[in-house]
Amino acid sequence: MGELILVDRRDDVATVTLNRPERHNAFDDRMIAGLDSIFDDLSKEETVRFIVLTAAGKSFSAGADLAWMQRVAGQTRAENEADALALARLLQRIDTCPKPVIGVVDGAAYGGGVGLLACCDIVLASQQASFALSEVRLGLIPAVISPYVIAAIGARPCRRYFLTAERFSAEEGLRLGLVHRLVTSDALPEAIAAFCADLRKGGPLAQAAAKQLIATVASPDSDVPIQEWTAGRIADLRGSAEGREGMQAFLDKRPPSWMGH
Repeated sequence: MGELILVDRRDDVATVTLNRPERHNAFDDRMIAGLDSIFDDLSKEETVRFIVLTAAGKSFSAGADLAWMQRVAGQTRAENEADALALARLLQRIDTCPKPVIGVVDGAAYGGGVGLLACCDIVLASQQASFALSEVRLGLIPAVISPYVIAAIGARPCRRYFLTAERFSAEEGLRLGLVHRLVTSDALPEAIAAFCADLRKGGPLAQAAAKQLIATVASPDSDVPIQEWTAGRIADLRGSAEGREGMQAFLDKRPPSWMGH
């Protein structure tokens, strides 16, 4: 998988780079399996605090590789469903990763590429970025990515962009909430570093718990008794070693231990 996906570990940051620029980083079953394995491994590495998902070349991702899609179309329905479930597992893996995931887009992100970004906690985009949910123009729908895209930008904008498949700008991505910060291409490394600096101030276990909190509270189908569950979660964290250290560090007016002082 090394030629398709690059992983660079520097200090506490792991940068995962889609590395198929000649195909606009379109993904197939090999890249899906590779990304799934990489995110699984990185989520368990104690030395990794943050994951940056980016891409080589002019595009972030053109979505699913058409040659692969044509090949899959000739398979049985069960085989098609199995391929779709592999992508669904990858998206869930990124979405539920206990580490903060920063998506960085400096070019086009279409179809499944938008889905990958919608699973990231923070998305940085350059002014060169553009987006499209183009599936209907192929006679398809953005089915597997839809839970994450709808959660990111809302159902009403999806009624437009799922149906028209029109391209929208980085500025529109920012307005919709898909993008969190818009900068020039040259400023992307500085913006990544700034977000990592802010994230380092938070407790790693607390950040993982915060992601779980959002997923549970925001779920419309959750049968969790929210008042009891949220009270239990804060009680657990107040009594944890990380929680006690964070509160004591604040009172002592010193950085907490997880900042490496």
